[in-house]
Amino acid sequence: MSRAIELAARGIGHTSPNPVVGCVVLDSAGRTAGEGWHQRAGGPHAEIHALRAAGERARGGTAVVTLEPCNHTGRTGACAQALIDAGIARVVYAVADPTPTATGGAVTLAGAGLDVEAGLLAGTAAAGNEAWLTSVLLGRPFVLWKYAATLDGRIAAADGTSRWISSAESRADVHRLRAAADAVIVGSGTARADDPQLGARVSGLADTEVSQPLRVVVDSGAAAVKAGARVLDGTAPTLIAVAEDADAAHLDGLAPIVRLPRAAEGPGLHIPALLQALYEREVRSVLLEGGPTLAGAFFAAKAVDKVIGYLAPVLLGSGPVTLGDAGITTIAQALRLDVTDTARLGPDLRITATPVRHTRPEEN
Repeated sequence: MSRAIELAARGIGHTSPNPVVGCVVLDSAGRTAGEGWHQRAGGPHAEIHALRAAGERARGGTAVVTLEPCNHTGRTGACAQALIDAGIARVVYAVADPTPTATGGAVTLAGAGLDVEAGLLAGTAAAGNEAWLTSVLLGRPFVLWKYAATLDGRIAAADGTSRWISSAESRADVHRLRAAADAVIVGSGTARADDPQLGARVSGLADTEVSQPLRVVVDSGAAAVKAGARVLDGTAPTLIAVAEDADAAHLDGLAPIVRLPRAAEGPGLHIPALLQALYEREVRSVLLEGGPTLAGAFFAAKAVDKVIGYLAPVLLGSGPVTLGDAGITTIAQALRLDVTDTARLGPDLRITATPVRHTRPEEN
């Protein structure tokens, strides 16, 4: 199963709106006969790749899969039936498929006389599929908030300068996060101050090998994005979210726009409506790179599933802070985080954490 989880990770950034899945087929003697992973949405699933590699050696063997084999025919056939047809005798999978249209594969396999075992390394496999599992369970994209700050919590100096607080190693890591996400979101403040390009560049990979996210600018008044903005270049698709009453005529022909209701309280747009609009566009994972105001709005909407902070060994003493108004007025309302990982990236410290109010996907 560990090998299947490694294989599944190769599909990160390429399979959405589908999950990442890995599969290892063992022959009847327990030797590896074939391996596969889901490589792209609409293409063969992991089980099919592994069965093709195994050929006749699959008969009487075992299939080890990170996700319960699907039980429906969509753009591809049902994997449960393919395993039965290949003569597989036993299937071991890590995580049950919560998708209403695809679940039931284990029942089909057992009904055909196969030995079926569930739950092996379920936590590890679910962590590798956290974005997809969260999107299925919550009906909205998984949201990862990324920020870079000094040790005293500043994202820029008092005069607004911010390049570069974090190290080259941290910035390279952010590009990997972009390549793994379906969409990257910034607000109008970031669009004005930084004119970000928001594309993904991964060292060692050609541009054609890197999956580019949808670049989303939350520009309520339709005033921040203008012709010539870097986010409008041809690197990746762009979507501009504006308020329903905004005058966005100047954006015609520059980029697609989506009109959304304004937030009931405070500035900006209604965050749940934004996430719903993205979900309808098959966005299942979001990297939130916006400034403190947008981040605060997402937290106020209880719409952040994971946090990655890059802390640089720098002190500024003044300047903009990391997080804006998140609707927290007293220490009793403080959002506590569970730190799940720490790592050194050059001189910086990367901290990964999840809000403790959230239930991990494998626990649902």
